[in-house]
Amino acid sequence: MHVLLAIGPEERHGYAIMREITRMTEGAMRLGPGGVYTTIKRLLDDGLIEECAERPDPELDDQRRRYYRLTAIGRTVATAEVRRLQTLVQAARPWALETAE
Repeated sequence: MHVLLAIGPEERHGYAIMREITRMTEGAMRLGPGGVYTTIKRLLDDGLIEECAERPDPELDDQRRRYYRLTAIGRTVATAEVRRLQTLVQAARPWALETAE
């Protein structure tokens, strides 16, 4: 889920995905290359992401980088999971915030 959200509406390469996950979680989660690329392979195999044929700016980019984007089904899955988590957080918010104070 973190990788899908890190890619989001953009095209990102592996290192940018790792940085975005760290940013989104405010440093609470840091995935290394092994974890990110294993997840990318699984998401590719499942059809949730695809490798982009075009590069943003080939002259300013490393040729070895692979860029990924969400597929239509990947966007659908990510959206459904965000909605599910939002419902869960809304249900927990009244008592969770009460005990935190």
